[in-house]
Amino acid sequence: MNETRIFRVPKRLLSTASALVAVSLTHIRYKAGDYFGWVMGWFSLLPVFIAFGGFITLILFRRELQTFFFALGLLICETANQIIKNIVREPRPITCGALEACESYGWPSGHSQFMSFFAIYLTCLCTFNFTFSANYVKNITIALPWTLAPLVMYSRVYLGYHSVTQVFAGASMGVFLGSFWFWCVHRYFHPKFQQYEKSKFCRFFRIRDSSHIPDVIGFEYKVSQKMRANNDLYALFRHKKMLRARGRRRLRSQPPCHRCRQFKWD
Repeated sequence: MNETRIFRVPKRLLSTASALVAVSLTHIRYKAGDYFGWVMGWFSLLPVFIAFGGFITLILFRRELQTFFFALGLLICETANQIIKNIVREPRPITCGALEACESYGWPSGHSQFMSFFAIYLTCLCTFNFTFSANYVKNITIALPWTLAPLVMYSRVYLGYHSVTQVFAGASMGVFLGSFWFWCVHRYFHPKFQQYEKSKFCRFFRIRDSSHIPDVIGFEYKVSQKMRANNDLYALFRHKKMLRARGRRRLRSQPPCHRCRQFKWD
């Protein structure tokens, strides 16, 4: 017997006064059958992957002060983008109707601003702060975000979410904010990293500063190998100690000699 279930729809969804909108950060649409548009859609989601995948992972597992200030700068960048959009109120291109994105403004492009901020800040870190084991690693690290940023910018224009002017405005704003935030961090906050590191909050959550270590990855690798060797030696020591204790127990289980009143081995 088939049962018909009746679901109640909330009144707030039935009201015509309140329209339903999508989150503009992850709301990506492309033309059906357009495989290049599908690829551009994934490139357009790069800021989401970097923010929620990369930085959350780094904060949880690395807990570097530099990472916290980098993420804070990106939050400031995104907040400034929303404020400027609501002040200028420049609409998106005509294609926003098909994309259902006309409820938000387009100048400047938030995705372009995010990627340019990320690229310029990472470039400054690699140039003035980080030390690499080889120059080609440094060059690849600097070149990678500057390769991805134009792809994200082009994807926003190709998919119809922004005009060329809005994309370049976002990129310019991101470069300016990223450079300015890097200068603020290294002028006012970086000299106090050691003081922050000793605070109760940082000690409780194990938040650290490794900027004084030239090659952090190489240093951690050597420390890990050294600890493994020490653990192997400690395990060998424990094994020998266990064998000696087992020998003593076997010795005590034997009857003592009546002449010397000492224990004898088997």
